[in-house]
Amino acid sequence: MNKTTYFRLTAMMFLQFFVWGAWFVTLGTYLNELGFSGGDIGLAYLTNNIGAIVAPFFVGMVADRFFASERVAGVMHLLGAAVLYYVSGLTGVNEILLGLLIYNACYMSTLGLVNSISFAQMDHPETQFPGVRVAGTIGWIVAGLSISLVLAPGVADVEATNVPMIMAAACSAILGLYCFTLPHTPPAGKGKSVTMGDILGVEALALLKDRSFAVFAGCSVLISIPLAFYYGFTNLFLNELGMEGVAGKMSMGQMSEVVFMIAMPFFFKRLGVKWMLLVGMLAWVLRYGLFAFGTMDLVGMLYLGILLHGICYDFFFVTGQIYVDRKASVNIRASAQGLIALATYGVGMAIGSFVAGRIVEMYVVEGGHDWQTIWLIPCVFAGAVALLFAVIFRDSSADEAEPEVALPEAQP
Repeated sequence: MNKTTYFRLTAMMFLQFFVWGAWFVTLGTYLNELGFSGGDIGLAYLTNNIGAIVAPFFVGMVADRFFASERVAGVMHLLGAAVLYYVSGLTGVNEILLGLLIYNACYMSTLGLVNSISFAQMDHPETQFPGVRVAGTIGWIVAGLSISLVLAPGVADVEATNVPMIMAAACSAILGLYCFTLPHTPPAGKGKSVTMGDILGVEALALLKDRSFAVFAGCSVLISIPLAFYYGFTNLFLNELGMEGVAGKMSMGQMSEVVFMIAMPFFFKRLGVKWMLLVGMLAWVLRYGLFAFGTMDLVGMLYLGILLHGICYDFFFVTGQIYVDRKASVNIRASAQGLIALATYGVGMAIGSFVAGRIVEMYVVEGGHDWQTIWLIPCVFAGAVALLFAVIFRDSSADEAEPEVALPEAQP
């Protein structure tokens, strides 16, 4: 892969995650300003998880068989831009939820497509892809900083307005047009029959016969439930506390993600798979504890909770991807990774988004919410999952091979 292609792919990945970070982080604060209940906000984030569930079907049945990946991605981003811009002008609960459902079905499908475009151009994906993928994390960071440093000075309470959503729609339109200039990536499965079992990763279900893998899979779903609290309500929480420039400050979490990603080989050699996964789970417990008792007078606790994102995400989810790669045979690795992604980003976070919305709705108080009680619930839940995992997960074979650490493919 030459330098020009590398630059084009990094620009694509930067824009891909800039779009997501531009609207996703501040959505809860904006919808709260519109009068949405906590349950309605949870349902709004649930549309993103439904998109993650629908995406494999779309990519597997359409993009992999009939059309070039860059063209499908271009169309999806252009369509998504139009839908998101339209949604930014709506105020009704049902119409916004429907609009976000359509938008997320478009956007989440493009996550796999940009990876396919990238891998198709690479000679050595294991070493070249991380550099391209990290541009996506940088895009998410820049989106948050743009809201706090560029938009905020000119728009009062910008995070409680539709301006970030309009910015995301504009960037989506730019990315949609840019996709048509990307290297041609023909459908890999053209002329081949693809069954529903292939898309769902049915062959990978055989891995669940392994007790340790089944424990890992179950705990992955369970730990994804409290994860939804962070993505759905941290921005609203910090804004209600009176913190300024929240979107930009939350991007510190992605900055720490990059740092811990680089440090992962060091920790792998000293901790091994089980302790890496367990530390990742315990980081969620600590984060929510810090949020529960943090205040603007103890703002360092809040910043530490944000910075824990690198450990929370990298140590569990990226380590989990590596564990799956080790446990699955070569011919089912892709299916196994797809199955775990569907279980976590789809099923686990979908349950979490729904539950988190209902809990936030239960603890409305005058002038805001009882955030201490709200955060203690996922704190205790994550602690119970971590304890369960520590007691029943045993797989010494997981540490026999040297890990090949790569950046995560989907969630920032």
